[in-house]
Amino acid sequence: MATIDSQYEEALNYLYAFIDYSLTRNLRYSAEKFDLSRMARFSHSIGNPQHDYPVIHIAGTKGKGSTGALITNILTCAGYKTGFYSSPHMIDFCERIRIGSRQIPRERLVALVEAIKPYVAREKELTTFEIMTSLAFQYFSQEKVDFAVIEVGMGGRLDATNVVSPVLSVITSISHDHMKVLGATLEKISAEKAGIIKPGVPVVVALQKKAAGQVIREAAGKQAAKLIASHEWIRLTKISSSLDGQIFRIEPVRNSGRQISKSMPYGQELTLPLLGDHQLENARTALTCIMELENKGYQFSLESIQNGIETLNWPGRFEILNRDPLLIIDGAHNRDSFRKLERTMAEYLQGKKKILIFGASEDKEVELMLKIIRPQVDLLVITQAAHPRALHGCEIQDRAMRLGMRNRVTGSVEEALEYALNQYQHNSAILAAGSIFIAGAVKEIWGERKARE
Repeated sequence: MATIDSQYEEALNYLYAFIDYSLTRNLRYSAEKFDLSRMARFSHSIGNPQHDYPVIHIAGTKGKGSTGALITNILTCAGYKTGFYSSPHMIDFCERIRIGSRQIPRERLVALVEAIKPYVAREKELTTFEIMTSLAFQYFSQEKVDFAVIEVGMGGRLDATNVVSPVLSVITSISHDHMKVLGATLEKISAEKAGIIKPGVPVVVALQKKAAGQVIREAAGKQAAKLIASHEWIRLTKISSSLDGQIFRIEPVRNSGRQISKSMPYGQELTLPLLGDHQLENARTALTCIMELENKGYQFSLESIQNGIETLNWPGRFEILNRDPLLIIDGAHNRDSFRKLERTMAEYLQGKKKILIFGASEDKEVELMLKIIRPQVDLLVITQAAHPRALHGCEIQDRAMRLGMRNRVTGSVEEALEYALNQYQHNSAILAAGSIFIAGAVKEIWGERKARE
């Protein structure tokens, strides 16, 4: 009799046997590949489970996951059973589908895959992501969630998740990423992200660059959607920061004509476990979403908001795996996230010798990412994840050499971590970044290493 682990592997093999654009080099964005009508037909065939609960739909280049995790945790602490669908996963596929902080059990995923197979067989050219998204929709329906927080996979307009009818749309920070797919300019990228805005549905927007903000504002106007700029509703003031978290205070934006929340802990000092100023922006966006949900009649307390912020566990975001040696992982993988990572390293790792384990996908602006992070790196340990789109280490080294970065090429993530640990000295820090796959691999290897001790 097959074990649940073997059944789980079979289920994953089935999902990955379909068209998987996350593994495709030189992908081009087109309505033929990203066919929303195909996803709409498929969702209809399984009963449109995405319409069985209120949805908060989140697009953006960076911060989608952290913002979604914060919203989910606050809703959960307020007593709402909340599903959360995010991507990609770091180590285990089940990370993508959660209720609160609980991942979908493997046996439930296996059962859902078996049940969906006849419907998949009737629809041609379904993609891996479309099927995965449908599984999440069904799971949340079966579990009778009060909310589902749904993160866009890529873009927005043609993304498989865009078959939802949300009660609230959210757009986090937009920057240059997936340019070969979404467009070379910030305006084109922003237009794709703004494609999640629905007629008459409020949209909460994080602080944006001027070009992105203008595109979103125009899109909201065309859809008669109320645009809620988070910086016009809430002011966050950082009090202090350390590797244990950052303490901040929430204040309303006075004289803005905005409604003052009855449940927001104004004036109180809260501790956010996520590090970096960009995470404060994500927190502000999440809190603004809670204010708008409160306006819609949903109930929150001071305690639920405070607990939702302070008890968040969201891996892979400047996550400290170990204190001595100091080992940190971060999912930064594009120019904007590397700018934020550079600032975070400067703030939290000041005076330390910094060893960066680095690998990236072939479609990333690797030389620009390295140029941004160079002032913070004493030694670059180059590697590549076991992923079809991973850029070969020698190609990364060529770029590092042009920038004059001291480096070492390794053949695997395990070898890279071992080399970095051998170079570790007192007052050093090892950080792994460049892709979520690098971060996840280091976390998994470190966990296995500690389990053997």
